Amino acid sequence: MTRPRYIPDNFTLCLVATVILASMLPTHGRAMPALNGLTDVAVALLFFLHGAKLSRAAVIAGALHWRLHLFILLSTFALFPALGIILRPALLPLVTPSLYAGVLFLCTLPSTVQSSIAFTSMARGNVPAAVCSASASSLLGIFITPALTGLLLASQGGHASGGSAWHTISHVMLQLLAPFVAGQLLRPVIGRWLDGHHAVLKFVDQGSILLVVYAAFSEAVNEGLWHRTPLLALGGVVVINALLLAIALGVTMFASRRLGFSRADQITIVFCGSKKSLMAGVPMAKVIFASGAIGAVVLPLMLFHQLQLMVCAALAQRWGKRDVTGESLPLKQKT
Repeated sequence: MTRPRYIPDNFTLCLVATVILASMLPTHGRAMPALNGLTDVAVALLFFLHGAKLSRAAVIAGALHWRLHLFILLSTFALFPALGIILRPALLPLVTPSLYAGVLFLCTLPSTVQSSIAFTSMARGNVPAAVCSASASSLLGIFITPALTGLLLASQGGHASGGSAWHTISHVMLQLLAPFVAGQLLRPVIGRWLDGHHAVLKFVDQGSILLVVYAAFSEAVNEGLWHRTPLLALGGVVVINALLLAIALGVTMFASRRLGFSRADQITIVFCGSKKSLMAGVPMAKVIFASGAIGAVVLPLMLFHQLQLMVCAALAQRWGKRDVTGESLPLKQKT
């Protein structure tokens, strides 16, 4: 039986169920430190496995297409943050300050890996380049996202966490970078096994995110998240996310075509340069932000995640069905 298009994917349904569970039955008291410790372990395991999965050969081979990768990285780490700042006068009245901090955090995140590659393949794009670019974005995001988040929030009079900049950097290195590097070093030992057991990585991916989301929303609910977040502000987040995604898609489509990229490369740029990673964002939010702020910070990201999946899936199916007869056909509909 075909799944209706209006029904979200299973992981999104699990995310919604997790938020509802945390809102109705939040963890508190002495159980909270134990849950936070468990999420630390889950996040470290997540980045360890991603390090072990990433092929150095694929990165080296794909890195030769430097113009495409530079374009995608600029879209991911320059265009989005610039939009978050430039549009501030229009965005801030729509949401609360904590939700706007979440929007700025969303703008600093790396691109997705799995879905970017999947949509590029569906639309007949440059899959090897997508693998390299999405992987590079994910790796560089470990360094760029915390730095950009701190700069953007400082420019707006906010702060990323209760500690110093060095405290944040040390947490990123300990919880994200160190496990990632360890996974890379052990790839010759466990890489082949992971390549044949994708279900293991998927379980850790999704299980870690659900665990972190439950812990984050438990703390946020205990501190009155839903009492401080008006319903209109949630609607404002949806409008902001739609605006950011529409601009990113429009800019990547238009600029990649004007710069003379092939059709396959245009498709890769659109899907890798317009998306943001929930899998990387939730663990990073846990490291960068104070525990009580994480719930509001990840709300914009969770909504953006579902929106980008629906829009990009529709685009990938539409472009993938076309009869491609040339290398540099524009992405717009032929007449």
